[in-house]
Amino acid sequence: MSKPYVTILGKAVRAAAKLRGGGSALPGLVVEKIDPSFIKNTLASLPRGIVVVSGTNGKTTTTKMVVELLESQGLKVFTNRTGSNFTRGVAAALLGEINLRGELQADIAVLELDEAHAVNFVRTVPPTYSLILNVMRDQLDRFGEIDATAKMLRAIAMATTGAVILNREDQRIASLASYLKDQKVSYFGLAPQLVATFPSDDNLHGGKLQSTQQKASVELVNFDDNIATFAINGTPISTPLKLNGIYNVFNAAAALATVRAILGANIDAKKLISVLSEVTPAFGRGEQLMVDGQPVELVLVKNPSGFRLGLESFNPEGYATMIAINDNYADGRDMSWLWDVNFESLKNGVDQLAGMRAYDMALRLQYDQVTVKNIETDLPKALKKFLSSNKQSPKRIYCTYTAMLELRRQLAKLTTVEVIG
Repeated sequence: MSKPYVTILGKAVRAAAKLRGGGSALPGLVVEKIDPSFIKNTLASLPRGIVVVSGTNGKTTTTKMVVELLESQGLKVFTNRTGSNFTRGVAAALLGEINLRGELQADIAVLELDEAHAVNFVRTVPPTYSLILNVMRDQLDRFGEIDATAKMLRAIAMATTGAVILNREDQRIASLASYLKDQKVSYFGLAPQLVATFPSDDNLHGGKLQSTQQKASVELVNFDDNIATFAINGTPISTPLKLNGIYNVFNAAAALATVRAILGANIDAKKLISVLSEVTPAFGRGEQLMVDGQPVELVLVKNPSGFRLGLESFNPEGYATMIAINDNYADGRDMSWLWDVNFESLKNGVDQLAGMRAYDMALRLQYDQVTVKNIETDLPKALKKFLSSNKQSPKRIYCTYTAMLELRRQLAKLTTVEVIG
């Protein structure tokens, strides 16, 4: 339980920030300064502990899946659903859930955490469970080389007091098991024929495609259109999915494996799969909005693997396409990763480029002989132009994180957009 005066002050800052349209993490930043133990004290009473979800790609949607699957089993779950995955984002989310006495009414917390911030988090708040998704070259200006990121994920796994769920198909993640002594380890994985579809970072940079030999608690066996088949403890189960993007199908296997690690045999499997079939992508991760009777899809991209899988997931035929690239701190300053993405699937052209690095994107597309109709660095102006020039067409926007947030703010002026935070 947090200190009452900290709770009251934090809630006041949160209310003021909302009135002024401020960022969702600001109240958390204020509370962390006043009381560095706020998160630890508030989460201490949860009877089923804390789940940390970390890794390079897929954290937000996978966290959403884990939350909804646990709720399907009757648990009350706290989560940082804004996707603000720094500790101040967790603190801000707590301020929205606790009562004035600082009490959190929940059974378990499921927290998405940025790799670097997760390391600091687990030093003071050891998670009961951790799900480690993958490690890719991403935001090299922040994290350094990929081995540095892998060490951060290792620290998270080693700090976990209960069970660690690992990606069997990512060698750098699967190998974390060798550092774990008291933790229970389980895996999620792929059938051999699917390994090439979801390459690890080493595979992308010339390594041999291979699957390790550990038995997976949940394995993705097949997917066709919107139908996915999972082997859960060896038993195949097929279900339709509302999730957009092939990468989210593998994330679903990770979420199922995590829920199995938490609840063991005490699972209503039928209810679990029924809820999984209804889960929709997290905001900005294949999110679909309606503007003037046409869908506008937002696809978050932030590294070569994510952009590549995004392009593979969505057929550009019949869609107007926009790409918005920013290089703010939350996006990563180093945009050299754009050169590791193959854009030939956009051979029919891109309608609009936007964002701080729009001209860098234009240069990259030129090398893949992709034509560009319009370039505008100012995001609101670019969005307005994109919408007005393609009124009768469905639209898709590939965007970095801060570009996605700004685009959602602008689209909220035109249509219903889910309020986050």
